[in-house]
Amino acid sequence: MAARTVRILLYPLSLLYAGGWQIYLLIYRLGIKTAQKPHKKILCIGNLVAGGTGKTPTVVFVANLLQELGYTVVIGCSGYGSPRAEDASAAPEGPLDPAEWGDEPAEIRELLPDIPLIVGRARVIAAKICAKRYPDAVLLMDDGFQHMPLAKDRSIILDPPTSNTLTFPAGPYRESRASGRRRASLVVPSDEWRFEFSPIRFTTAAGTAIPAPPKARVLTAVGRPDNVQRNLQSAGVEIVEFIALPDHDKLEFDLAQRPQDVPWIVTRKDWVKLRSRCTNDSNVVLAERQASIEPSEELKKWLKIVLG
Repeated sequence: MAARTVRILLYPLSLLYAGGWQIYLLIYRLGIKTAQKPHKKILCIGNLVAGGTGKTPTVVFVANLLQELGYTVVIGCSGYGSPRAEDASAAPEGPLDPAEWGDEPAEIRELLPDIPLIVGRARVIAAKICAKRYPDAVLLMDDGFQHMPLAKDRSIILDPPTSNTLTFPAGPYRESRASGRRRASLVVPSDEWRFEFSPIRFTTAAGTAIPAPPKARVLTAVGRPDNVQRNLQSAGVEIVEFIALPDHDKLEFDLAQRPQDVPWIVTRKDWVKLRSRCTNDSNVVLAERQASIEPSEELKKWLKIVLG
């Protein structure tokens, strides 16, 4: 009831926000401002809400599909909350320090160690770097659908059903849901496309697969911690303690100094930040799910057509 009252009070501000966004789009539609296209092939994986839709695992999935099709892939990330986010720069090879490059780039580097990364919210500059260093590659953007200064060849957006379709601040949407879906090249889910997650895979910190712990404490700093909690419970884990911190929290503490009566479950996005501070990782369990857009073979055909 309280949440509904807050939404009602904030509704006029949401109308102002949505109207302001439409004016911003109109500036580009009328040609008052022109989006730049410094690189040949740009594909964006975006969403309409603020985080928690599975965007990064979808980027990993699409990157693998593109490689199967024979494309060279470069991934562009915002590096949200990191010093590298303010501009754009090519990440070095090898593991990335999340404190410098951001948690999502560090996570992607672990999962796709051979794919170059360009990090920063200056998306036009990122595309210029890609054009100079990897002129024949597909620049696969993790987020950036609302970044209008950069023109994309195609955009795939993740827009799962939700009961609140209002824009900020009364709702989670970055722009009007209807207009955002119209701007997208492909919307998931839809009548044609499904968004699927694999069952949770549990591993030790070293990467060895293990069964689901019967009991565990959970620490996470992701966009939708409620999804983490629900999925772990569905996997049969009894959660003794659940700590949910804000998305992209730095997690500046040592898990080994917390209670050790049951394992601590974290996501990979959390672990890339916790690992350097954890003096004993023997009681840490990683929980991961792979994302996919189905039917994947049809998606491969679509990618081949739109990217040439």
